Amino acid sequence: MLIKIVTLFLIAMGGMAVYFKMRMGGKRRRLAKPATCPKCGRHRIGTGPCPCGAPDKKG
Repeated sequence: MLIKIVTLFLIAMGGMAVYFKMRMGGKRRRLAKPATCPKCGRHRIGTGPCPCGAPDKKG
């Protein structure tokens, strides 16, 4: 009985995966590129100035 329940659960999960893959068209959402310092190229974390001393540039 337990094997039947597990099998039905796996079949249902596989069916849902196929359905949503077809519904979304396999599209993956890309994340925006992280903001970097224009002078040194480091990734910007937060809104404070970069440790290299470059002016604060949003984006």
